Amino acid sequence: MYINFAMWRKASWRLIKMDDKKEWDGLDIVSKWLIATRSAVTLVTVYSSVIAGILAARDGAFDWLTFIIVTLGLFIAHGTNNILNDYTDYTRGVDRDNYFRTQYGVHPLVQKFWDTSTSIRWFIASGFLATLAGVYALYHTGFNTTTLGLFIFGAIVLLAYTYPFKYWGIGEFLIFLIWGPILISGVYFVLTGNWDWNVVLAGVPFGLSVGTINVAKHIDKHDPDKAKGVGTFPVRVGEANARRVNQVAVVLIYLVTLYLVLDGYFTPVMLLIFLAYKEALMLIGVMNKPKPTEAPEGWPAWPVWFSGFAFQHNRKFGGYLILGLILELLIAKFLPGFWTGLF
Repeated sequence: MYINFAMWRKASWRLIKMDDKKEWDGLDIVSKWLIATRSAVTLVTVYSSVIAGILAARDGAFDWLTFIIVTLGLFIAHGTNNILNDYTDYTRGVDRDNYFRTQYGVHPLVQKFWDTSTSIRWFIASGFLATLAGVYALYHTGFNTTTLGLFIFGAIVLLAYTYPFKYWGIGEFLIFLIWGPILISGVYFVLTGNWDWNVVLAGVPFGLSVGTINVAKHIDKHDPDKAKGVGTFPVRVGEANARRVNQVAVVLIYLVTLYLVLDGYFTPVMLLIFLAYKEALMLIGVMNKPKPTEAPEGWPAWPVWFSGFAFQHNRKFGGYLILGLILELLIAKFLPGFWTGLF
């Protein structure tokens, strides 16, 4: 066995489909973890943490060691949740009979790449590492009650997201909260020691963009979820209503960001996010109609449909959001008073 750095990069950027157990067995432990936890998706956690880190740096309170530990811990926690997600759905009989989840990426349990005991061991090991990072955050903030509350809330969502929260139709809303206002303001708090409601609001746009991916994925698998009794938000409110909610969420991403610019929390450089308009309009437009009954010619990721467009929008919007924040930081550092002089 050798360390496959190429697979690390590949698995960190896109979902991997693999059918050969020998190929799986030949992978190093990091490659297996990245693939099994669907790290191309869990990368959104890094985006959220980076956004929080830049906001903290803008306010003069950035610490590299704390940022790296917390970011890695959150990334591992997200992967831990995905391991538990697969284990729960597999043992409950959901991820069987060519179910949606098994068609777009590696599912180690369904494909017999490992057994349930191995899955539990990986969950425990990942959870332990994530918990260590959480303990560090608690220690770094003097076991502040805010940090403790965020830690407990995150742990509850991690353990109960797949069941029962997803079945109650509130999983999508929790995804928005966690990867938006809670994670971004939480990492900011750990770095700065300050709770800032402007940061909470600044976390809303990216949280919405992550939430649209989750809602879109659950619309994609509305029919199999309904058949198996998985009461996701689209199953609860209906496929058409869920598409409308997702369209509104995309619009709110840009309206909230625009409000923060007009309110003065962001500078006009943050209008860069509107360069993701093509992906936004494409996502809004494609959600005007139900999912096609079969893959359009040349479509590479079936049965993923709406979530593919939402994922591409999230990557483009998130990239411009982070670029805008970096430019804001550089302008404030090297060109103080730039915006005052300009206007």
